[in-house]
Amino acid sequence: MTNKYIYFVANWKMFGNLRTLNSLNKVISFVKKNKQRKFRLIYCPPATLIDPLKDKVKSTSIQIGAQNCHESENYGANTGQINSSMLKSVGAKYVILGHSENRQLGENDITINKKIRSSIKSGLNIIFCIGESLSQKRKKMTKKVLSRQIISGLKKIRNKDKLIIAYEPVWAIGSGLIPKEIEILEIVKFIKNKVKGAKVLYGGSVNTKNINVLKKINNVDGFLIGGASQNSNNFIDIIKKTFN
Repeated sequence: MTNKYIYFVANWKMFGNLRTLNSLNKVISFVKKNKQRKFRLIYCPPATLIDPLKDKVKSTSIQIGAQNCHESENYGANTGQINSSMLKSVGAKYVILGHSENRQLGENDITINKKIRSSIKSGLNIIFCIGESLSQKRKKMTKKVLSRQIISGLKKIRNKDKLIIAYEPVWAIGSGLIPKEIEILEIVKFIKNKVKGAKVLYGGSVNTKNINVLKKINNVDGFLIGGASQNSNNFIDIIKKTFN
């Protein structure tokens, strides 16, 4: 994997405050000392931290993303919501869309498609999450589910240059479990055949222990990392082990 750029996307979920940003000093120092390493770091904190985090990493190659957005590109009577143009205005370069945790709260493929379209129009890069549940996996429906999510989620989207796809099996998120190497290899190949030229990340319980297995999967372009990214030592350890 080390002959190409590897993406490390930190999805902080509902975690962090202004004081938490001081923990990134270690990551900033690591990035500055390892400029020759072929990695791309993207931090996706809660919306409350996008602007201050952008300022903190401005002297580095670290980029900032958001965790979700509203589907409308216009202002409107949507209390508590934030759209893609608002995220762009405070420094976000990426946005995570279609994450299973949001799908479980009611997001469907049609809504996700609207979010992707509005985000691309706003100039954001998309990290598009897809994945199957445990019951779907047991019924051998993984490829059928992923195909539906891809076709519906990317409907009418011609410009896929701003697209990264994150394969996150729902049953693996937060469980400590990951699919077998051969399964991830096959699924990533399947996704890349469906979306030509797309970069594909693996997500779902990526940690300091299983990264030694995951890094061996040559067609994976990086990792979407949840809980392990909230600790700078663990996040740095994952990056180091990927390149060792």
